[in-house]
Amino acid sequence: MKIIIPGGSGHVGTLLAREFQHAGHEVVVLSRNPTQAAWRVVPWDAATLGSWVSELEGADVVINLAGRSVNCRYTQQNRQQILDSRVSSTRIVGQAIAAAKRPPHTWLQASTATIYAHRYDAPNDDLNGIIGGTEPHVPDTWRFSINVALAWEQALNEAQTPHTRKVALRAAMVMSPDRGGIFDTLLGLVRFGLGGQASNGRQYISWIHEQDFVRALQWLIDTPSLDGAISIAAPEPLPNATFMRILRETCGMPFGLPAARWMLEIGALVMGSETELLLKSRRVVPGRLTESGFQFTLPTWQAACQELYLRWKEGA
Repeated sequence: MKIIIPGGSGHVGTLLAREFQHAGHEVVVLSRNPTQAAWRVVPWDAATLGSWVSELEGADVVINLAGRSVNCRYTQQNRQQILDSRVSSTRIVGQAIAAAKRPPHTWLQASTATIYAHRYDAPNDDLNGIIGGTEPHVPDTWRFSINVALAWEQALNEAQTPHTRKVALRAAMVMSPDRGGIFDTLLGLVRFGLGGQASNGRQYISWIHEQDFVRALQWLIDTPSLDGAISIAAPEPLPNATFMRILRETCGMPFGLPAARWMLEIGALVMGSETELLLKSRRVVPGRLTESGFQFTLPTWQAACQELYLRWKEGA
């Protein structure tokens, strides 16, 4: 297959490009800042049509991951850039696909599991999940994230691509042993004795191992009956306290200092980020994915954590 990955220079895009190329596929990454890679990297501005559109002719799959990082304070300027980067890039990819004489068969569009409501009582999935934004007593920044996700998916739905199947990837946090990734960051906190529970530790963490993430995308590519919104998450989300305890036990750290909410708020301010990733309860499970027959190789955090830690040590 020929696979085009707009915005594929980040952590998730790199692991997808690496795995798909290793499987024998032709991979082309579209990047605003092209650098040397083991696959072809083509420049684009993520906002206007250009010479990059020729790459879509005869391609099999587009996996659009473009969007400004959310690892920042949600100032008005940053909010606008986060929203515009996602909506504009989705619209321009849609325009390029619509204009292609031989358009891709499948368009996998990044979305986020953050679209679901903050809740403890029951899991959210793509069959019966509750879309967030109306929960009482949640920070304004959380509602902003929901609005971005809704606008992102609306831009996908509005794209006129009658010959290209569209899938919105409501993905949870992708865990890999790569340096700079989420697992590496969490492991760093644990190894410094800071891997205790965040706030009361009740909030759920949804995640997916990188191997299952790549397998899930391949499954979606190979299953033409699946379109629309699909939750991409391991079937067993865990409360923050349990999630961090398993991570500590895996790497042999006997303790981890807990962090009260006010401590997290100060830390986020100092680091120029937001506390949403730590405090929002993302109890997300796959619905349509497993209903279609997909089976996870690493469905539990304990097994996934052990596998990731062993590979992380090998790369240390």
